[in-house]
Amino acid sequence: MTTSFKLSLRRGTIVTGKWKNARYRVERLLGEGANGKVYLVHADRGWCALKVGMDAVDLQSEINVLQALEKQDRKLTYLYDVDDLLGPDGKEYPFYIMRYVRGVTISEFLTKNGPEWFPLIGLNLLGKLAELHRKGWVFGDLKIDNVLTADYGYVELVDYGGVTAMGKGIRQFTEIYDRGYWNAGSRSADARYDLFSFAVLCIMLHEPKKLQALTAGLPQTRSTEELERLVSECKGLTPVAGWLKQAMAGRFYDAAEGAEAWRRLLHRRDTRISPKSPGWLKGLAAVSAVVLGISVYWLLRGGI
Repeated sequence: MTTSFKLSLRRGTIVTGKWKNARYRVERLLGEGANGKVYLVHADRGWCALKVGMDAVDLQSEINVLQALEKQDRKLTYLYDVDDLLGPDGKEYPFYIMRYVRGVTISEFLTKNGPEWFPLIGLNLLGKLAELHRKGWVFGDLKIDNVLTADYGYVELVDYGGVTAMGKGIRQFTEIYDRGYWNAGSRSADARYDLFSFAVLCIMLHEPKKLQALTAGLPQTRSTEELERLVSECKGLTPVAGWLKQAMAGRFYDAAEGAEAWRRLLHRRDTRISPKSPGWLKGLAAVSAVVLGISVYWLLRGGI
C-alpha cells in the first residue's frame, strides 16, 4: 500500500523542524504506508526514523498511541520529536521522529539465512504481539513490510499506524492480511485480528503467488477455506498447518496463548532449527527469553 501524496525527500536533504529547529539528514526511504512515508535520517542522537504525512490529525493519532505505549513501558522510547517540515513543493508537512530499528524483512532474512529460522522468528513475533495485547492494544496492520528481523531471529514491529485500542475499529490495515477481507470476522480490534493477520503473513512467506492469485475472485467468494487449502498444499507449512488453521478460526484467546502453542511446536522434531545455521545456539537463547516472558504472563492469568 502506498501513500496518496507525492512528497519525496532525496538523500542528503536536511530537514529542519519549523518549531523546534532540530535538524535531520535524510539517508534513504525505509517504507511507505497508507498515510505517510518513513525515512532513515541522521541526527545528533544518531540514526532515527522520520515519518512524514499529509494529514496532521491522522499522524497525531499515531503519536498519541506511541506516547501511550511509552507511559505503559518506561524502559522503551518510541518517540523523540514531533514537528512540521517544509517540503520541496513549498508546503508544510507534519512529521515525527522515532527510534530506528536495524534489520531486514522476514522474507529477506529467510532467503539469506535459511527457512529453518522460520519457527523461531514466528515465536519471537508472537511474543511481540503478546506484549501489545497485554497492554490493551492490537497492532492492526501486521504484514511482512511492518516486521524487521535482525540477528538470531530477533524481530521488531515497525510503523504503528494501525495500532488500535482493543474494542475500537481497526485504524489501518492491508486488505490481503485483513480478517474482514476474507469474510472471516469484523474489523473490530481484538487479539484474534492480529493472529489472523499473522497466519496470512506465514502463508505470504511461503506461497506469495498463490495467495495473491486468490484476490482475483469475487469479494463474496473469499473465505478462510481458500486460505486453509493453501496451507494444506504447502509442504513448508505442514509442521504448523494445524496452528495456522486454529488462528484463522479465532480459536486462540490472544497472542500469548498462540505463542505457547507455537512454542510447543519447536520441541517437535520437524520444526526444530537446524544446528547447521551459524549462531543457532544464541538464537535459541533469544527464544528462551521470549518464552520466559510468555510463561510469566500465563502464570499471572492462571493459564498454565
